[in-house]
Amino acid sequence: MKPAREVILGLDVGTTAVKVVGFPISGGSGPLPSMQREYPLLQPEAGWQIQDPPTVLAAIDDALRGCVDLVGDGSIAAVSISTAMHGLIGLDSETNPVTPLVTWADSRAADQARQLRARGLAHELLERTGTPVHPMSPLLKLMWFGAHEPELLARAQWWVGLKDYVLQHLTGQLVTELSSASATGLLDLRSRDWDSQSLKLAGIRPNQLPRVLPTTAVLTLTAEAASRTELPAGLPVVVGAADGPLGNLGTGAIQPGIAGLSMGTSGAVRMAVPAPRLDPAGRLFCYALTEDVWVVGGAVSNGGIALRWAGGAFTPDLLGGHADSKLLALAEQVPAGSDGLVMLPYVLSERAPLWDPDLTGAFLGVRHHHTRSHFLRAALEGVCLQVSTIVDSLDTVSPVQAIRGTGGPFRSALWQRVMAAVLARPFYIQAHAGGTALGAAALGWYALGGAPTLIESLVALGGPAAQDESEPVAVSAEEISTYAQVRAIIPALIDSYREVASLFA
Repeated sequence: MKPAREVILGLDVGTTAVKVVGFPISGGSGPLPSMQREYPLLQPEAGWQIQDPPTVLAAIDDALRGCVDLVGDGSIAAVSISTAMHGLIGLDSETNPVTPLVTWADSRAADQARQLRARGLAHELLERTGTPVHPMSPLLKLMWFGAHEPELLARAQWWVGLKDYVLQHLTGQLVTELSSASATGLLDLRSRDWDSQSLKLAGIRPNQLPRVLPTTAVLTLTAEAASRTELPAGLPVVVGAADGPLGNLGTGAIQPGIAGLSMGTSGAVRMAVPAPRLDPAGRLFCYALTEDVWVVGGAVSNGGIALRWAGGAFTPDLLGGHADSKLLALAEQVPAGSDGLVMLPYVLSERAPLWDPDLTGAFLGVRHHHTRSHFLRAALEGVCLQVSTIVDSLDTVSPVQAIRGTGGPFRSALWQRVMAAVLARPFYIQAHAGGTALGAAALGWYALGGAPTLIESLVALGGPAAQDESEPVAVSAEEISTYAQVRAIIPALIDSYREVASLFA
């Protein structure tokens, strides 16, 4: 099935934008053809984070069309798709949306999460489905519709995720794939089929959910989609996977002991394992990349956004052009450890490893000598410390020997150095611009039979090899020691503060 064309398009449909990147199959050098289109994340009510599904589809068509203009349709072998996880859309019998896209960031189902924890079902559900009990989960979103809009829950013919909706738009088939399905809280990881107990909690029937395909399944572009995108009808469309596992593939972090750390507005750490695995304490998720490669890990809601929040709160005069670099310059004036100031960076409802949306943020250890520079640095350090607790949790599943980092914040030497010192293990920065789109393209080339393994497919498209040849981020022993002391007391700080936070839940 190996095509003669030369470029794989990685289609990355994210939370606020769609990006299409063309990756030469030969791994050629030079700038990659890419196109990006943004769309708004709407908040009509407190805690709601939704999007208009047709607006997302229009952005996809426009981005694909723009990339075709750059690449030329005659050189395109296939499109392979990555989408954001945990979204939920209700469709009618004609597959028209009857709800907005309820994104991963939507927290309206917090009450449903509390109820499941109170009933003692949280750990059992995590063990079966690999998805933590948290408002991000489509299972809990469905429970919210059952409690607040039962007529709508009953009226919808289909309940689908973002990937399923995109596949229907491009291929005419309403299906899903193992990776995205494994992040719904509705799939039994061992049977690889919809879980009857979860469906009962959700109040839906199995025939209201799409059929689950392997992530390497290949469909074809419809004539209608071809006319919208200017791609050729019948072009192979690889169903692909969810953005989290594909992020690991894009950085080459799919070997045992190598974790992938992605950082942007939010952040995540994941490590590949050959079969579904969870930590005994129930702190981590487990999602599929392929049938034989799974990722275990955790995501933080508070990544770069925590530093930006601190900037708005303490340095509003610096907002505007180049605000991030100004904030980092101020934070760099303060030594490691922020002179005893510690931030619990939960300005948004936090996810891993606590999975407690009610826990609020805090600054602890405040003294009169602390300046706005201290508060900025403490915010950055707080994010890194939170990420380190996920890495510690991963160690209980399989020892983490090295970490590969990617994302906008790591363009900053300060972010790199603090994260490396907090993690206290080899930390490599992946400079390749492909990211999740590269992961999608690599999975696509592998699915088409272009390479015998995922890593070989990644290298064929110009991605990093399994063995990282760069140097790890350099940090001093003193910095590592400083953060080790703070890391040791973070669990006690959280436990002590939890009672205070509950007063304002």
